[in-house]
Amino acid sequence: MTSLLDLYCKCNEIKDARKVFDEMPQRDVIANNCMISGLCWSRLTLEAIGLFNNMSKRDVGSWNSLISGLAQNSEGRAGLALFEEMRVEGAEVDVLTMVSVVSICADLAALRNGREVHCLVMKYGFELYLPVGNAVVDMYAKCGCMEDAWLCFRSMPMKNVVSWTALIAGYGKQGQGVEALKAFDAMETGGVRPNSITFLGALYACSHAGLVQEGWRIFNMMVSKYSIAPTMEHYTCMVDLLARSGCFNEAYSFIKRMPIKPDPKLLTAFLSSCYSHKKLELGKIVGKKLIESEPEEAGAYMLLSNFYGIVGDLASVAKVRRLMLDRGIRKEKASTWIEINKTVHSFQSGDRSHPLSEDMYSYLQHLFRKLKINGYVPNTSMVMQNVDEQTKEVIVLGHSEKLAIAFGLISTPPGTRILIVKNLRMCTDCHVVTGLISKIEGREIVARDSSRFHHFKDGLCSCGNHW
Repeated sequence: MTSLLDLYCKCNEIKDARKVFDEMPQRDVIANNCMISGLCWSRLTLEAIGLFNNMSKRDVGSWNSLISGLAQNSEGRAGLALFEEMRVEGAEVDVLTMVSVVSICADLAALRNGREVHCLVMKYGFELYLPVGNAVVDMYAKCGCMEDAWLCFRSMPMKNVVSWTALIAGYGKQGQGVEALKAFDAMETGGVRPNSITFLGALYACSHAGLVQEGWRIFNMMVSKYSIAPTMEHYTCMVDLLARSGCFNEAYSFIKRMPIKPDPKLLTAFLSSCYSHKKLELGKIVGKKLIESEPEEAGAYMLLSNFYGIVGDLASVAKVRRLMLDRGIRKEKASTWIEINKTVHSFQSGDRSHPLSEDMYSYLQHLFRKLKINGYVPNTSMVMQNVDEQTKEVIVLGHSEKLAIAFGLISTPPGTRILIVKNLRMCTDCHVVTGLISKIEGREIVARDSSRFHHFKDGLCSCGNHW
C-alpha cells in the first residue's frame, strides 16, 4: 500500500492518497514521510505539520520531508525554525537536509543563518557533495556576497553546469556582467557544456550591464553552436538588453522577426525601457500590443498607467485602470523582509503589527520632513486608490521596503550594512528614498528585488537607476 500511497502523492491526488493512508492497518515511518511530502505538495502544510508532530518515531527523512515541503510553500522561516528544533533534539542530518536549509537561507537572504549552516556543512564534511556545494554558492550569491560565492565555488573539488550557472546568474543579478561573461568563457574552456538556463543567466547579465555585442555573441552561440532553441525568456532578455541600451529600432525589428508571438512579460520589459528613455510614440504602439495581450500581472497595468500619465493621456490612464478591474487583476501584496540577529522579520505595505512599528513610522516621518526640505517630492503615481494627495503620501510612506529599512536602521549599530529582500520589483519612490537614506545615514543598503540587486551607497545605486 505504501507504493500506492506514493503514486497518489506524486500524482497530486491528495484525497485518494489520504484515503489509502487512513486505511493502512499499520503506518510505518516511510508511509508517514510519504504523506507529509504529499500534503506539502498540495499546499496543506498545517496538516503536514500536524502529522509530523503526531509521529511516534521519526527518521531523517521525516525532518527532510517537512523542511523541504515548507520551503516549497514559501514558508522558509518555519523551515529554519524546524531545522533549529531538529538540532536541539540531536536528530541525524544528511546531505538533503543541508541542501534544503541552505536553499531556504538563499531564498530569504538570511546571511547570518546561511553562514552558520555553512559552518555545519563543513563540520559534517558535506562540502564535498556537489549538490551542497552548488547550494552554498547560490546562497552567498543570493545574499549579495559574490566574493564568498566565488571562494566557495573555487574550493569545490568538482563542478558541473549547475555550479557554473549559479555563479554566472549571481554575477548577473549583481549587475556584474563582465565577471559573468568571464565565468561563462571559463566554463566553456573547462569543457562544461552550458544549458538553456546557463544561457539565460548570461543574457540576463549582459542585459543589466549594457553589453549589447556580448549579448548577441551569447545568443548566436546558443543557437548556432549548441543548437538550443530560444525560449520566450531568452527573447525577453535580448529585447530588454537592446531597449535598455537605447537600440529601440533593433529591438523592435528583433520582436518582428521572432518565430513566436511576444508574451506580456516581453512587452512589459520593452515598455519599461520606452518609459525610462521617454520613447513616447513607440511606447504607445507597445502599450497597445500589451493591452491586447491581456497580461495577468498587475505590474504591467501599473506601468501602462504610469506611461500614459507622463504623456498626458488621462483617458488611457482611466481605461487601463478600468481594464484592470474588469479583468479581475489584483496587485500581489508587496512583502519585504530583513534578517536581524538570525531572526527574519517580514513587513507588508502599511504594516503596523511589528512591536517596533511606532518607532519605525516615527523615524520615517522625521526623515520625510527632512527630505522634503531638501527638495524631495514623493512619487505617488503608483497609488491606484482614488484618495487625496496627502493620503497617497501616507500610503507611499508605509511601503514594505521603507519599513524594513527603517527597522534595520533602528535595530543595528551605525555603519552596519543593511540587506533587505522584496518579493516584487522595487518601486520608483522607494528606490529614490533608499538612495537618499544611504547618503544621509552613511549606510550601505543592499536591496534584492524580483529583478536584481541594488547596492546603495553615498546616494547612488549600482543599477544606474534603470531596473
